[in-house]
Amino acid sequence: MSTLHEQAVLHVADPEPFGVVKRAIESSFSSGHVATFLKTLDRSGVRVRDFQSVLVKGLLGKATAAEYDRLGNSDQGQIREFYLASLERVAPELRRKFFRLYAYY
Repeated sequence: MSTLHEQAVLHVADPEPFGVVKRAIESSFSSGHVATFLKTLDRSGVRVRDFQSVLVKGLLGKATAAEYDRLGNSDQGQIREFYLASLERVAPELRRKFFRLYAYY
């Protein structure tokens, strides 16, 4: 018998700032914007997995860090997981092109 892992659905405590931050991430990783977003990260010297630096430097939008700070710990955790899942869905050819951003050193 095999069972599939099903991710638990967590309640969002503060939907308004959560939605703002989530939409900023979705926009940055959308097919029309992801190459530009990765170029911006590269020019800024920020690794793609360093969510806190991406946020603090305003690379997801100027107001995104403030909205993120409004969230509770649980909501912030969900946002970080969403961001990390989004960066893993980037097309392989772009990940190869921006290999340094994805490297673990």
